[in-house]
Amino acid sequence: MRRHLFLIAALAVSTGFPAFAQSTSLENKVDSIANAVLQATGVPSASIAVVQHGKLVLAKAYGSARLEARKAATPEMRYALGSISKQFTSAAMLLLEEQGKLKIDDPVGKYVPGLSRGNEVTIRQILSHTSGYQDFWPQDYLMEPMKQNASAQSIMDRWAKQPLDFEPGARWQYSNTGFVLAAMIIEKVSGMPFFQFVQTRLLDPLGMASARDFDASPRAVDATGYIRYALGPLHPAPDAGRGWMYGAGMLAMTASDLAKWDISVINRSLLTPASYRRMFAVTPLKNGASTSYGLGVFTTISAGHLLVEHNGEVSGFTAENFVYPEDSAAIVVLTNQDAAPASGAIANGIARALFTVEDALAADRTARARAIFEGLQKGTIDRSLFTSNANGYFTDAALKDFSTSLAPLGTPVSFVQVSASKRGGMTLRSFRATFSDRALRVWTFETTDGKLEQYQVAPIA
Repeated sequence: MRRHLFLIAALAVSTGFPAFAQSTSLENKVDSIANAVLQATGVPSASIAVVQHGKLVLAKAYGSARLEARKAATPEMRYALGSISKQFTSAAMLLLEEQGKLKIDDPVGKYVPGLSRGNEVTIRQILSHTSGYQDFWPQDYLMEPMKQNASAQSIMDRWAKQPLDFEPGARWQYSNTGFVLAAMIIEKVSGMPFFQFVQTRLLDPLGMASARDFDASPRAVDATGYIRYALGPLHPAPDAGRGWMYGAGMLAMTASDLAKWDISVINRSLLTPASYRRMFAVTPLKNGASTSYGLGVFTTISAGHLLVEHNGEVSGFTAENFVYPEDSAAIVVLTNQDAAPASGAIANGIARALFTVEDALAADRTARARAIFEGLQKGTIDRSLFTSNANGYFTDAALKDFSTSLAPLGTPVSFVQVSASKRGGMTLRSFRATFSDRALRVWTFETTDGKLEQYQVAPIA
């Protein structure tokens, strides 16, 4: 299941895939984003759900769920979630704590004996990837041994009984091993099979009827999962044996049902407020450094918005789940190819669409920023638009460099504002200028009288 390949950056710079065509409706924007990314990456399909104002506003699928005897993807189809499942494991643990059956600061050895330093490593540390237990699956492909069935105990015997990779709580290192251990603890404390506990206590109360145990059966999905070697053709992905996914990546469901979970997270309707605070709170290391990770979720500020996020990968599938609790919004993207960037690229594109400021002032500032950009391509600026500091920055040598580097790009295909925030008593606006073969970030600082203190241009990584 997906190791988090990058922390979510500001939406303005998060992806280099084609920008969406401007349109008047969210659905049209999502159509354009999804189709462009699928075409650019070659990923067969995507199933998408979008929440606004705490309600599901869009559920739509794109591309082919199966290539052999081709079958179009539909919103009713189940895809594997991979590591997005980890937040369900964490929620199950927090629910048991609410019931007084355990504490997340208990040592894991209290419930599963014989593990390396089990009297020191805590449940909180396995849920926050700070335990030191080595990850059994850092690869982005299915290893040969994983094609055979395994027990949770055999995984513990192989990976959780060797010396720790680091002192508990001293470092952050993604570890699927910790979440297999978490599922073992949940099963032992609850007295129920792990998936049964998750289903009866978390899924059923929210009406998530499509959810299935992907660990028990890789055929629990409706879409076929695919792999690709380099730029070669797509092949059906191999199935993992039973037991490997468990608490680390067991769930399969529709995008709409995952959106139901996201709405419950926004409304804090299933757990107590204290449990949600524990889940979202960033876990600090012993030296005080931030990990950007809570319990089963990443917690960051993205373009000024609180983002609770996790992606996922299992053999044949990748997925992305963004939840914006303070904005009552969420984005779910499920795709059927592993080791592929499409789910993240689509989710980031939709996020830009959701949070693009569309008032008259933003439109005016976007038009002005674009006009300045086109002037810089010719080596000229209207100095009345800038403060004295900015005019000092734009020397003849600077204008020459702007012109010689930007002029060959030609006219932007699109030029959109993607964020606005406050800093230093000024308004920071970030724009995305898209060309046929690249995208650039443009950002400005605007003073209270409307003049520009700064105008910068840089590539998008």
